[in-house]
Amino acid sequence: MKVVIAEKPSVARDLARVMGAKEVKDGYIAGNGYAFTYAFGHLVQLCTPQAYGYHNWAVSNLPIIPERFALEVKKVKRDGKQSDDMGALKQLNTIKALLQEAEEIIVATDAGREGELIFRNIYYYLNSNVPFKRLWISSQTDKAIKEGFANLKEGVEYDSLYMSARSRSESDWLIGINATQALTLAAGNKGLLSLGRVQTPTLAMICSRYLENKDFKPTAFYKIQAGFEKDGINFKATSAKIDQKDAAEETIAKLQVGMDAQVKQVEAKETKEQPPLLFDLTSLQQDANKKFGYSADQTLGIAQTLYEKKVITYPRTGSRYIGEDVFEKIEELFQHLADTAPESIAVISKNLIGAKLNKRSVDDKKVTDHHALLVTDEKPGPMPMDQQNIYNMIAKRMVESFSEVCLKDITTVTIDAAGVELIAKGTVIRQYGWRLSADQVEQPDEDTKNDDQDNENAQLPKLTQEEMLQVQTLELAERFTKAKPIHTEASLLKAMETSGKEIEDEEMRQAMKDCGLGTPATRAATIETLFQRDYIKRDKKKLIPTEKGLSVYMLVKDRSIAKVTLTGKWEQKLEEMRANKVSYDVFMKHIKDYTAKITKELLQLRVAIAQEELKPLQKGKIKCPKCGPGQIMLYDKVAQCDHYARGCDFKIWRTLNGVFLDEKEMKNLLEKGKTSVLNNVRGLDGKTVSAPLLFENFKVNVG
Repeated sequence: MKVVIAEKPSVARDLARVMGAKEVKDGYIAGNGYAFTYAFGHLVQLCTPQAYGYHNWAVSNLPIIPERFALEVKKVKRDGKQSDDMGALKQLNTIKALLQEAEEIIVATDAGREGELIFRNIYYYLNSNVPFKRLWISSQTDKAIKEGFANLKEGVEYDSLYMSARSRSESDWLIGINATQALTLAAGNKGLLSLGRVQTPTLAMICSRYLENKDFKPTAFYKIQAGFEKDGINFKATSAKIDQKDAAEETIAKLQVGMDAQVKQVEAKETKEQPPLLFDLTSLQQDANKKFGYSADQTLGIAQTLYEKKVITYPRTGSRYIGEDVFEKIEELFQHLADTAPESIAVISKNLIGAKLNKRSVDDKKVTDHHALLVTDEKPGPMPMDQQNIYNMIAKRMVESFSEVCLKDITTVTIDAAGVELIAKGTVIRQYGWRLSADQVEQPDEDTKNDDQDNENAQLPKLTQEEMLQVQTLELAERFTKAKPIHTEASLLKAMETSGKEIEDEEMRQAMKDCGLGTPATRAATIETLFQRDYIKRDKKKLIPTEKGLSVYMLVKDRSIAKVTLTGKWEQKLEEMRANKVSYDVFMKHIKDYTAKITKELLQLRVAIAQEELKPLQKGKIKCPKCGPGQIMLYDKVAQCDHYARGCDFKIWRTLNGVFLDEKEMKNLLEKGKTSVLNNVRGLDGKTVSAPLLFENFKVNVG
């Protein structure tokens, strides 16, 4: 029997159907010589520090660097304690029983770094030695599945992919566990302060941009704008930037409406605007955020659903190119779109059939594990609006990417008015090419508007050198310098892709992708983690750091853990490991050395924090009723155990039933279980009485 291990039940069911297995069992589907079983994502994880004997958070434990990492069943938190996920344990036992009867394993987890790790962790945790092969496909169509099973790859071909995934997982564990504990302990009573290898530099990019924007002081500058007319066409010409208002007023005083101005130079330049590259996951997420306001995580979820519906190819791709083999079949997809897509896409798809296609997105060398996102030849049925939107975006990008270039004539006219140089620009599109299917060009946001756009005209008349024009209008325009806009998910994803470097050129950004923050598959999860930690929040499309997020940033902004370029270099090394250019041992030695260094750095912050911090309100001599050794810290609104970092989560409001408790009454309540008789205590019926408050089973009642 061959055991096929998929990443989730729905995929296993689909594979089983295609391969003729119909007998549904508990945890798998059998038939035709196969057993199709599945994980639910990660069934097995790296052991928690407790498994290595570190049960409490203490400075003396750090850094925690296991000599050898061990694996355990996925854990869930119940009543403040970690325990085995019973669903994961049951499924692991099912897989274990199947492997005992297996002659061969077929790995059918997602064809990428994370999918490989999910399978290998199960395989090594169960101590299996059954030989395995790899199903490596880029779409879930019946045809692709059958071809994949007919052309299984040797499992060893993906050893370097696994080592890269393993290194990423272990380095995230080392840096995340140690940095989080070190900063939390250093900061004392600020609560849990989570740090991470990718999470922290991402937070740093959000916070630094936010503070830069908030602290920005606009500076005024001036431009002279003159209006002209010829052959019934009105256009404007603009001066260079003038910094001082008095200089600008002095300059415009030389000019007057009705005066003559001379055309000094007319320069016409033909430019070719290449079509955009096909989508990878990150660029799809960026555009979906701009166009529909979808979060990166939403877009990934929608794309994953479309993939499982078989209507698009593998979504977690980092490539914006396809190979020659896929290009050979692209006309079939255009025929499919001509028959099934919305009219705006269908018409252009039809025109591309038999035409000479633009091959900018075709490059075998730039295809990594998976090619760029495409639609498949499966007919999409009725879909919710969000799925239609993402599907149509991918289809539309396909017709754009293989269309002709857009040809433009850009004309720049220099005009001399009484010695003042004015510039007018105009663009004429001679061949729309791919822009025929593109959306109407959006007006630039005020935040991103370029000064040069003051010179832009929709249309210019035919002008010749030495020609005289009459000034029709004059204006002294006041402009202000603008701060870089606060990050949206679209701009953050773009910054993560290039480690914060501002690169507009698509191909240059592609060249940078191996040293970005995270991977296309993990960036959405990183952003979601920052929301879950209460480090950032949304204001419409803007990403705003919370007070907690800014506090963490201010603590670590000068530390290496917040440096974008360092994390980018690690990502590059992980990609090189996948390509067998860097060894696991060399990379992990560097990470372990770094872990020890950053842990020491963060623990040393204790002195700085103590000096900088406003006086903590007070530490009452009140014994914690939950953990015993801890003492209760009194804040404005809450009282909290000072052993938070060691696992005690006791916290209680200082105002209870309408009465604020001072230190004496809080001590009575928590140590004696009862306050003195208090006035104006609000009862269950809303009426106030004079009565003590009782503390029983961690609940407060009126006595």
